[in-house]
Amino acid sequence: MGDYFQNGVITTLHDLSGHPPTHLEKDLSEWSHEHPISLIIPALYSEFEGPAMPKIISELEKIDYLSEIIIGLDNADEEQFNLVLKHCRNLDPHCKIIWNDGPGMIEIQHELESRGLAPSERGKGSNVWYAMGYFLSSGRGETLALHDADILSYKVEMLTKLLYPVVNPNFNYDFCKGYYFRADSSGFYGRVARLLIAPLLKALRQELGANEFIDYLDSFRYPLAGEFSLDAKVVKDLRIPSDWGLEIGVLAEVFEARSLNQICQVDIANSYNHKHQDISVDNPSTGLHRMAADITKLVFGKLAEDRQETSDAFFDNLQKRYKELAFGLAESYAHNAEMNGYAFDRNQELALVELFSKVILKTGTNTLSNPEQPSLFPSWSVVNEVMPTMAEQLKETVDRENLFISAN
Repeated sequence: MGDYFQNGVITTLHDLSGHPPTHLEKDLSEWSHEHPISLIIPALYSEFEGPAMPKIISELEKIDYLSEIIIGLDNADEEQFNLVLKHCRNLDPHCKIIWNDGPGMIEIQHELESRGLAPSERGKGSNVWYAMGYFLSSGRGETLALHDADILSYKVEMLTKLLYPVVNPNFNYDFCKGYYFRADSSGFYGRVARLLIAPLLKALRQELGANEFIDYLDSFRYPLAGEFSLDAKVVKDLRIPSDWGLEIGVLAEVFEARSLNQICQVDIANSYNHKHQDISVDNPSTGLHRMAADITKLVFGKLAEDRQETSDAFFDNLQKRYKELAFGLAESYAHNAEMNGYAFDRNQELALVELFSKVILKTGTNTLSNPEQPSLFPSWSVVNEVMPTMAEQLKETVDRENLFISAN
């Protein structure tokens, strides 16, 4: 039976046919003349040295509905920036590379710092934030899509499906999140989503009772997906988390900004593969360990912001309930893997549950002593109020550096 089931508070749009979405691409091409579309890809230079970004670029060359492609480039020197420009020369003429390590962007960062508006730390969050600033200042797009740069299984139909619900003038969606199945020959991935977020949200619902935000997050089939599309009017007021909480943080911002019937998720791929993070059991500053800490900090901070009562006893009970639910889910995943012929490391799954349970208790305790929300980069509407010329300065800097470097 086709999976058309709706089991959350947002709309789920399924891939029921499995056919290439050529009709969707045709519609986007037609609509894009009156409703232009932009794409942001936050990237490290190293992703151009591997197989992912060259494949993504070759796929993007197949479509004609994008008015603008913005690639935020981190960890690149001048020579590497120039190489990236050459990689992208066959893309849309409005493809721009934001060289975040270049002199122009560094100057902009210093000016923002002087007014207390600069991102507090470098990373994917700051990369996306500057790219969104350029998107708003260029004015070339009414709809924006964003996806990661490390997708090894990338096909342009992923982007087509991701954009369609927001661009379609007959729909009412201002935000769309992608979802997909995460696995390869070595087994199931999506470990933080499967073993932390899914059981944690269930545990929170059992501890808190009815909670609109928890029900909302639990409606997303893959809340950590790096792929989403949104209307430009949402972008201008969006605050961006600085850390691994980016994906959950964006969902939280959209929850506050839009009604549930303006939010959806869409099946963009039958399978999806990208680079995998190390677990980093003994190092809380990196890998899945850091990711789990940043995500739980954001979720607990949002509950504190909503004046949800918590205590040491609450987090003790939450940890115990989480472990019980997570161990049960791990068993379900093992059965699913066996029936479908996937490898499954039960010991590693259970070890992750133990790690995540410790993170939950530690983060919860820290939230009690410091209940403020994790730091969020200010929205570009705030930046424009304080520094009215900054958006145009950002655009001029990016355009100038692209022209200067490509001429050499």
